[in-house]
Amino acid sequence: MRILTGWTGLTSRDRGASAAIGNFDGVHLGHQAVIDIARARADTPDTPLGIVTFEPHPREFFAPQAPAFRLMNAGAKAHRMEKLGVRRYYQLPFDHALASLEAEEFARHVLHEGLGLRHVVVGADFCFGKGRKGTARQLQDLGRSLGFGVTVAPLLAVSETEISSTSIRKSLSEGRPRDAARMLGHRHRIEGEVLHGEKRGRDLGFPTANMSLQGLHLPRFGVYAVQVDVLDGEAKGSYLGAASIGTRPMFGENIPNLETYLLDFEGDLYGRNLSVALVEFLRPELKFPDVDALIEQMNRDCAEARAILAGSASA
Repeated sequence: MRILTGWTGLTSRDRGASAAIGNFDGVHLGHQAVIDIARARADTPDTPLGIVTFEPHPREFFAPQAPAFRLMNAGAKAHRMEKLGVRRYYQLPFDHALASLEAEEFARHVLHEGLGLRHVVVGADFCFGKGRKGTARQLQDLGRSLGFGVTVAPLLAVSETEISSTSIRKSLSEGRPRDAARMLGHRHRIEGEVLHGEKRGRDLGFPTANMSLQGLHLPRFGVYAVQVDVLDGEAKGSYLGAASIGTRPMFGENIPNLETYLLDFEGDLYGRNLSVALVEFLRPELKFPDVDALIEQMNRDCAEARAILAGSASA
């Protein structure tokens, strides 16, 4: 997959895609339905499947002080798109210049003249252009006049519940990762670099890989059974684990983070990139009377995680 971070000066190799457009936070089943339509329209070898998305997320641009809401950081979203077979990933910088484009200007200058798209697919609720004044219906009209096709995909639902990033956030906030996974079509993953921490886990006999949650929606604080992909380095591969999300109340007030213990693993993961999939919520975050009680509980957590993950397929 080729990642393009602008819409000007592209070669013919990177133009002419059939592309789905959106923020795609979480890349859930509704997003995947839109992408599948774009895939079906990419029916010739010289029409690659593309994605047009924005970084930062427009909501972050317009309300930088608002609470973190993203299900995925930019890297995690790109990794998921690559797994879905996307060949051209247009990650457009969402800045004042882009935000100021009227709907017609965006369609003409970005989609047509810049990216040279042959076909565009959007969800039924898609809005674009300055003030979000452009609608999916308007994009269809603009596409006809500019010479590219536009398909509007209907919204999807699972068990009478509309699939949306909002619904997925609610499931995660309530400690229901399996419900989130049903809407996502894959397990919710947190990706990032392993950072140096205070190394308390090592002292307790459970060395953990510490990762930042900055900018991400926070799942329910507590302990989870997880599947872990080490994405680079000598230890690259898939592992089982138990992870804690929270503020570590045993040790004072702390910024929320993710600490993951890889079962049956020995090695140094500092500076490596991990993808941690939440499989099952085990228990809420607790404050124990002493360290011995904490260690006993961590042993129980790991045993429970191992039992849950036995034979569990990766996703």
